[in-house]
Amino acid sequence: MAPEISSLLLALGIFSVGFVSIGPNILAIIGTSMERGRQDGVRLALGVGSGTAIWASLTVAGLTALITAYAGMVTLLKVFGAAYLLWLAFKAFRSASTPTPRMKPNSATGKNLYFQGLAIQMTNPKAALQWIAIVGLGLGSDAPMWVGVTLIVASTSLSLLVHAAYAITFSTQPVVLFYQRARRWIECGLGLFFSFAAYKILSYRP
Repeated sequence: MAPEISSLLLALGIFSVGFVSIGPNILAIIGTSMERGRQDGVRLALGVGSGTAIWASLTVAGLTALITAYAGMVTLLKVFGAAYLLWLAFKAFRSASTPTPRMKPNSATGKNLYFQGLAIQMTNPKAALQWIAIVGLGLGSDAPMWVGVTLIVASTSLSLLVHAAYAITFSTQPVVLFYQRARRWIECGLGLFFSFAAYKILSYRP
């Protein structure tokens, strides 16, 4: 197998491992899909997928190497990411304290949900560290341009498909009915998770 193809497969392998670990991006998609429905869940997933495209493009451009070289950039990213997760935790706890679901029309929230998904992915230090690993292990500095372009297209497509699959799965009728019965417990669980994730981000030492 050609070295370029081996590097590309290794890079995609490193990227795919992230789907196994349920992080803030997937939890947000699950919660939104169960509460607001499939369309809003997919909109959030599209935002997350767009964030993946940006991270992949930055990686191919070599900018993630700067994040490795300057620790202050990682610290800044961690602070913004933790603050955003705490805001999501606050929203979840507030929703858990209300007796009825906070359903909003899709047309009023679609654009905001897209940018919310984009913000979650771009302020996620896990994503930054994941792409740094891809640079160091799966995508050498001497890799040809076609490898980089293929990595961008493949990782973005995978991100869009997998995150949209989460949105579709957790917006099905059985899951929605379960959510309606256990909404306050689920929202409380999401709030606890986002709070814990914010703590882990701030205390993480790569």
